[in-house]
Order: sequence, then C-alpha cells, then structure tokens
Amino acid sequence: MTAVGEKQDGNLELIFEQFLQKEDLPERYAATARQWFLPLASQIAAAQLKAGKTLLVGVNGSQGSGKSTLCALLREVLQSQYGLSVADLSIDDFYLTHAERQTLARDIHPLLATRGVPGTHDVDLLTTVLEQLISHEGPVRVPRFDKATDDRVAPDHWSLFTAPLDVVLVEGWCMGITHQSPVELATPVNALEADDDGDAVWRHWVNEQLLAQYEPLYGRFDFWVMLQAPGFDCIHRWRLEQENKLRDRLGKQAGSPHIMSEAAIARFIQHYQRLTEHGLRTLPDRVNVLFRLDEEREIMDARHFRERTPG
Repeated sequence: MTAVGEKQDGNLELIFEQFLQKEDLPERYAATARQWFLPLASQIAAAQLKAGKTLLVGVNGSQGSGKSTLCALLREVLQSQYGLSVADLSIDDFYLTHAERQTLARDIHPLLATRGVPGTHDVDLLTTVLEQLISHEGPVRVPRFDKATDDRVAPDHWSLFTAPLDVVLVEGWCMGITHQSPVELATPVNALEADDDGDAVWRHWVNEQLLAQYEPLYGRFDFWVMLQAPGFDCIHRWRLEQENKLRDRLGKQAGSPHIMSEAAIARFIQHYQRLTEHGLRTLPDRVNVLFRLDEEREIMDARHFRERTPG
C-alpha cells in the first residue's frame, strides 16, 4: 500500500487534459507542467512527509505571473498523485471590504482606498483561517473576494475546505516580501508616489504594516516558491491581460465601474511597483524554489534550495 505523501499511480494525461480545459490554457502549458511543476509537486510532497504536519507553502509572483494557475495545478497533482489533502488560497481573498478600505482612506491616507498593498488585507482573518485549516476538524470557511465588485462576497458564498489538511498553498504578489529601510522609502519610484504621496505618509504606513503584521505571518510558512518576473516593465501588459479575462468572464457586463481601462490599470499597478521591485531584488535568495520567467511568462530556469525562508 502506498503511504500518504508518497508517489501514487494516476492518469496524469487525463489530469492535464481536464485542467487545461477547466483553466482555458494552451496545450503547451502541459509541457511546462511536466518539466517544471511535477518536480515541484514531488518536492512539496516530500517536505510534507518529512515534516509530518500541515505544510504551509507560500507562493510569490507579480500580477499576471501565473501563480494562481500554478497553485491550482499543484492542488490537483498533490491530491491525485500523492494522496494529500490540499487547499489553495489567495491572499487577495483576504482583502479588507470596500467599506473598511474607505475608512482607511479617510483616517490614514486616500491611496488606501485601493486594494492591494500591505495593510489592505485582513491578516488576522487569514491567520485564523490558517490555524483552523491546520488544527480544526471539519469544514472551514475561507473568504472570497470579487474583484469585479471590488468587495468581499457574502459569507454564504465563501469556499469550504475540510480540515485538517496536509498542504495549504497561499499565493499572492506580496507574499514573502519584507519591509524596506527609511532610506529606501525616501525617494518616490513613480508619478503616483510623487504626486499623491509626496510626504511619504502612505508608503511609510504600508511599510509599517509589513513589519508588524505580514512578516510574523510569513514566519509561519514552511516552504516558499517564487515566480520571478524579468522586471516591472512587463507587468502592465500581464495585468492588462488579466483584466481582459475578467471582462470576458463577465460577458456584456463590461460597463461595470470596476472593470478598468488600460489607463486605469497603468495607474493601478503603480500602487504595487515599489514593493514588486523590492521583492524582485530581495526575495529570490530567500525562497526554496525559484522559477525565472521571461517576458512571455515562459520559465527560463529553476533553482532549488533546501533551506530558505523569507522570515
């Protein structure tokens, strides 16, 4: 009998076929998965077997890098090929509600009305959910955030996972990124910071949230993966592709005020630029597995390290 966490026989071709169809992915993604992501799944399964407990896996990647798709695939493979119970979560689903961000915008800084930067997530809720997925027995509700309405969905539409789990994957653009020094914060990195945060109140507050809330959260994770973009310049195009997919999903409802134009996206991603670039510089040396991407999001190479942690 094969033990949980050890390689099992399974129809990978069928899994890939169904996954490509479900995620609307090109056929070449299966080749990428075989070459790069099956070894990653094996490494995660081995780490979980060695740990003998719920393995918390953090996955970092800039907007549009493919981290959500990677986590969905890892969940399928780890469940079907290794017999592991897995949840794949996004830190995006833990954004503060629209009303809560409006309060931050009024009380601290107007830029905090826009979701995304550290300080606009409910880290306490994420921590509670992770603890439940590790130690609770039975169903655990995980929030969902609807980017089309820019708000959290009602609790009766939250996702359900049965705990305890063997592996919990948490992906996000800011996962693992640590705070900056005061010197690094002094100079604006783009027009948004120069024009809307000239006194640096917003970026200092975000930096404080990283140090106080996010870094302790990162310390709970056992294993880290990064999809490293070649630079920030290509992220505008990647993010635009994401918005077009959202528009297609909503069909003729493209008139929604939360479907962004190209100009709006160009402004939106400036909120992320500082920490994205900081993460691209500092995080690769502190993860367990690093995938380096080209401008078309194709993997150029992978680097595997045994002992790394962003904490």
